[in-house]
Amino acid sequence: MDSTAKRRTETVEDVVLRYSCRGMHILRTYMDAKFCRKAALKLLSLEKGTILLTTGFYVDGHAETDGPPGTMALAVALRKLGYHPVIVTDKYCRGFFEMENLEVKYMNIDDGRNAYENLLETYRPAALISIERCGRNEEKDYANMRGTSIKSRTARVDLMFEKAAEMNIPTFGIGDGGNEIGMGNLKEVIRAKLSLIPCEVEVDTLVISTVSNWGAYALAAYMQQIKKIRLLPKFKEIKKYLEAIVKMGSVDGVTKRQTLSVDGFPLEVEKEILDALNRTALLAEEEEERKAG
Repeated sequence: MDSTAKRRTETVEDVVLRYSCRGMHILRTYMDAKFCRKAALKLLSLEKGTILLTTGFYVDGHAETDGPPGTMALAVALRKLGYHPVIVTDKYCRGFFEMENLEVKYMNIDDGRNAYENLLETYRPAALISIERCGRNEEKDYANMRGTSIKSRTARVDLMFEKAAEMNIPTFGIGDGGNEIGMGNLKEVIRAKLSLIPCEVEVDTLVISTVSNWGAYALAAYMQQIKKIRLLPKFKEIKKYLEAIVKMGSVDGVTKRQTLSVDGFPLEVEKEILDALNRTALLAEEEEERKAG
């Protein structure tokens, strides 16, 4: 099969796992075949209300460029659908979301369970979504992909997800490495197959992708095709957003440089993925409609 024909038969899940180099293609065999569509449908089934989204992965004094763009895109999509998105993060993402007129709640590094319980009581959210947010691992630490502890630089937002589970609030997680909130769903596999101490925090619905932003874009793409309104951002919108947060200090999580790149991938790849998701989600939904009718 030539490359053009192969691209035509790609699923959304194939697209978000292009260029996989950190084991996500291995984890995929333990996931539902249409894990992105399944997550999108669950989101669309939620009653209208507040949805708390968290992101912000600490890298050398800043938040990395993977996470905030996907969170912004998904939050704006949910707002268009009638939900009230609220971003929960820490000081390393300060200013990243206000420019999109999104409500933001900044948590302190030393905030404990009471602070997150109060947050849930205040907002009574319909759901929680984590996009590229470090979670507590099996050694009770918060570590990056290099195994370096970032516990002293990471607000413990994962406590909110554990409390939400007790309150039967639906939780979603998007990750690309194994140390993010939600990857606890596959911790045994990660421990056995990947050279990483896995996050132990679980979610109801997990999405994996080569870059976490892409997983968030995939949910917007699926919801766009199901609801028939534009929800997936255009590349120029993502580029403009990246330019803005990089000026504020955001860095590439792989190179640690203040550049217009994400996890070592240049902007051309971001455009490639967005274009492919627009095309592939449409084909996928047409196929589902044919099956149903």
